[in-house]
Amino acid sequence: MNNFFSILKKYRQIIKYTPIHLIFLIFMMISSCGVPEFAKPTKVSKDTPMGAKERARKNVEEGRGVSLKGMMSGKKSTNYEFSTSNPLWRASLEIIDFMPLATVDYSGGIIITDWYTDGQNFDESIKITVRFLSNEIRSDSIKIIVHNKKCRINQNCAVNEIDSNIKFELQKSILRKAALIEKEIKKSK
Repeated sequence: MNNFFSILKKYRQIIKYTPIHLIFLIFMMISSCGVPEFAKPTKVSKDTPMGAKERARKNVEEGRGVSLKGMMSGKKSTNYEFSTSNPLWRASLEIIDFMPLATVDYSGGIIITDWYTDGQNFDESIKITVRFLSNEIRSDSIKIIVHNKKCRINQNCAVNEIDSNIKFELQKSILRKAALIEKEIKKSK
């Protein structure tokens, strides 16, 4: 781009008078720009197979792919755990199932409810966020945040994080339910 500005300074007087020089300047500008690093092709190792079937076979052998043979033999090449087999996750969803959910992301480890009101006081509602810090059933494995929204007339609302009994009761209920789910899983095996 520095070349462009130097050329522009050089040909400033000519550009005003001849359109051919303007075309020449545009050509110089285009040809002087280099290809950015991200757009340059990367070198491929000579060991990388060219055909799709060979590449797929190599990926399965290196543990980066899935094969029917590997699935049937019970060998697990990844440590991905599905949400249905995570007792803490299942317990959290079961405990807050009465609330509408806004965001549920197992891979990100977060559940966020929508604003909920109990039907008695329409000027006040709560929102719960459950973050999963670990898959172990322990009190420090989940973090619960409760927000309270109080609205006055004309939708003038104030939102605050609250540190009330709701937070601790939810955590206790989720951990108790997760322990029961894990006990049932172990008993069924």
